[in-house]
Amino acid sequence: MTDAATPMPGATPGKRSSGSLLELDARTRKRNAAEARFKIYGIIAIGIGLLFLVALLFAIVRNGTPAFTQTFISIPVELDEAKLDKTGNRDREEMAKVTTFGYAPLVDTALAKALADKGIENPFEKEKDLRKLVSDSAASQIRDVVLADPALVGQTVEFRLLAASRVDGYMKDRVTRESLARDKNLDAAHLDLVDAMADKGLLAKSFNWDFVFGADASEKRPEQAGIGVAMMGSFFMMLVVLFLALPIGVAASIYLEEFAPKSRWTDLIEVNISNLAAVPSIVFGILGLAVFIQFAELPQSAPIVGGLVLTLMTLPTIIISTRASLKAVPPSIRDAALGVGASKMQSVFHHVLPLAMPGILTGTIIGLAQALGETAPLLLIGMVGFIASNYPDGFTDGFLSPNSAMPAQIYEWAKRADPAYYERAWGGIIILLLFLMTMNIIAIILRRKFERRW
Repeated sequence: MTDAATPMPGATPGKRSSGSLLELDARTRKRNAAEARFKIYGIIAIGIGLLFLVALLFAIVRNGTPAFTQTFISIPVELDEAKLDKTGNRDREEMAKVTTFGYAPLVDTALAKALADKGIENPFEKEKDLRKLVSDSAASQIRDVVLADPALVGQTVEFRLLAASRVDGYMKDRVTRESLARDKNLDAAHLDLVDAMADKGLLAKSFNWDFVFGADASEKRPEQAGIGVAMMGSFFMMLVVLFLALPIGVAASIYLEEFAPKSRWTDLIEVNISNLAAVPSIVFGILGLAVFIQFAELPQSAPIVGGLVLTLMTLPTIIISTRASLKAVPPSIRDAALGVGASKMQSVFHHVLPLAMPGILTGTIIGLAQALGETAPLLLIGMVGFIASNYPDGFTDGFLSPNSAMPAQIYEWAKRADPAYYERAWGGIIILLLFLMTMNIIAIILRRKFERRW
């Protein structure tokens, strides 16, 4: 009886509240307005984040797309026997003695003749002045073809030569006539020739497969540089990470989560694993430099060293994600297995582990994607100072021979002086992002497909 007579807090004694429960009072309206404002703030924050993301992707695509096209000059080149094979024996060893300096005049003559055949006036008295229109690799490209098939000597062969980086930049609007005013590589007369050659079909842009599958080049030949060899280096590094980090990480997670007794020792291990996941990646690079290169004397810049360093960096991520997947399996699964006579190991490997496998695979793929994009550890083991100019000769050579990786190759291009390398750095970022997006999409699909809801 006393409870019913007790007045409500805040109510005036002796007066009954005249409001209805169906009507919102001032306090409720104020609370609802604050909640609505908070939702608006959240939507604005998400919109700003998406705006920055779209701006970043737009900048990457705009700056990197030109790297996938390249300007080529198609001209017939007369392979003069008197200059390339004086003995007429077609002996590769004798013909190999003719260096690229012996092939360069052939390119000059072919360019002059092609201009004359198309009715384009040549403003230069010397044919060698036309050499600035083509890449420095043109002579070596012709030489490689001739040495591969000596029977071509004495014939006129159509070649598709890379244009010089300045010419390519002019065709892509990266280089203007004003910017070439103080450039010693080209002048206005060369650009006039470029316009005329483009009109006559001697010069055109096309998709550059060599950028995707080719090798890196020296600083003077940016038009020849490709990221293919660096992609192969990343592939071999990821193999090392996969075959080391996955079994070690899963085994450690199973022991810590299912078998290890709870003690100060296991608590210390768990804390250190969490701390290692937050350690800057360059610290792992210093560790790899000291242990794998200086102490173990493994080859510098080799994918096996990069893989070992990235394995150390990826292990904490895999262990944490695997333990989370094991925890997500209901304890009733374990109890039911033990109740029908299964041992502890049988309950874990026959029941818990298969149910946790989708989460384990997802965490592993995300860890590999993180390792694929790391650059700092590779700086310390010398992968940025190596020009990846050749594919490995075999499977073993792919692990032990010096190579580069996609992030290291992008970093190397970004710090070179020629603007064409800057363009290729953006193109390399596009390829790297495609790999990372693919790996993350695979992780999402696996999680959605095999996810169990209890």
